Amino acid sequence: MPLFFQGVAGKFFFIKTDFFMNRMRLIFFYVLSFLLLSQSSTLHAAVAVGNAPLTLEDAVKIGLDKSRTLEIARLDRDMAGQKIRETWSEVLPQVSTDFTYTRSLKPAILFFPDIFNGGNGTSFTPIEISADNSATATIDLRQPIFNASAFAGIRAAGIVRKISEAAYLNSEASVITDIKMAYFDALIARDQLKLIEQSIARWEESRKDTRAMFRQGVAADIDTLKAFLSVENLRPELLQAESRVGITMTRLKNVMGISADSTIILAGKLELSSASYPSDIGLAYREALERRPDFRQLNLQVQAQGEKVSSARAEHYPVLSAFGRLQSQTAFNDDVKPSDSRWPVSSSVGLQLTMPIFTGFRISSKVEQSKIEQLQTRTRVEDLKANIRAEIEIMLSNYRESQKRIEVQSKTISVAERSYRISQLRFKEGIGSRLELTDAELQLNKAKTNYLQAVYDYLVASVRLDKALGRSRVAAAEKG
Repeated sequence: MPLFFQGVAGKFFFIKTDFFMNRMRLIFFYVLSFLLLSQSSTLHAAVAVGNAPLTLEDAVKIGLDKSRTLEIARLDRDMAGQKIRETWSEVLPQVSTDFTYTRSLKPAILFFPDIFNGGNGTSFTPIEISADNSATATIDLRQPIFNASAFAGIRAAGIVRKISEAAYLNSEASVITDIKMAYFDALIARDQLKLIEQSIARWEESRKDTRAMFRQGVAADIDTLKAFLSVENLRPELLQAESRVGITMTRLKNVMGISADSTIILAGKLELSSASYPSDIGLAYREALERRPDFRQLNLQVQAQGEKVSSARAEHYPVLSAFGRLQSQTAFNDDVKPSDSRWPVSSSVGLQLTMPIFTGFRISSKVEQSKIEQLQTRTRVEDLKANIRAEIEIMLSNYRESQKRIEVQSKTISVAERSYRISQLRFKEGIGSRLELTDAELQLNKAKTNYLQAVYDYLVASVRLDKALGRSRVAAAEKG
């Protein structure tokens, strides 16, 4: 029988070991699969950024998710929430505990008159009053009942939370504006490069035609030299344009918060938007005052400083608090076990009223300082209102001016293209001069460049006007 039980026990041990190893293999497989899936998703996200065309909306979404500026603003908002919790501690109960152990190296002595021992009271008898060991355990409770300064601080902290929300929205609006501006900068750099490449291609074609005409004896040798110089003189501009493309793409990646090694392809193009803006400056000004988060933030600061004035004044008022204490203590000599010592318990409750009588003009000085700070903020509010008015007027003027330039340049391009075709045909037929063709090419390139610049200025003016008016999803979130 013992051998039988030993065999059963051995089989059971091997079965349990095998079960345990299978479970460990299964857990290891799950962990490895999770790591591989996480890595593949990360790689997939990186590839998506590198291969998928990047629209303006995608750039804004990525920037809002990865912007370091917004991350700092989020942390500031979280900090404001924690400060509110800290302010509430002024009116919530405070509970603390304390434990003290004392070891007497030499006993404490108290002298009593010898009158208690039948003497005449002219001498004193020393008596040891301390034990070798003593300990005290205490639990204290304090609850503020009335503290006007703390209540005003709580109200001010609630306003500070709203200020942090407005500051976050303002930072978000700035990030959106920066991303759009960088995106349009990259677009115009790319399109300017295309214009130079198109100009070089036209001059290359013209140089081929000039060589053919020179071999036929129609064109002079000087015409072939001018055609060659026209192409080569555009090479430095081509290099500068290529450099601008790289610089603007680096700046776009930076404001988006993505790595400079990332590869992005711009999907958008410089084209007119369908946004509409108020024609009257007064309407635009009122819209900005209602929507702009920085204006709301400054108004909230005025309110918060008003509560700060109330908090400073409230320090003149009394502070009423309730308190309670639960205490246990013991004392014993070395010849007594700690478990045999006694721990008598005592408790007490009470009220405490604190009333400032004279603080050396500290409270009145704090009140005046808070009033001055509030006046300064109100002055900054008025200054911001004046700046908003001027900013909107300038932005509307730039927007309208760019619209008019687009209308003019769109007509100029068609005329310049027709003029170039006619000059090219006249030159091929030998009735036009090389100077005429060169002038037509310059006029065409200038017309396209001016139109491209006008569209860019229009888009930039729209972005800046949106920010000046508070028009964005930031403003919508604030209004909601």
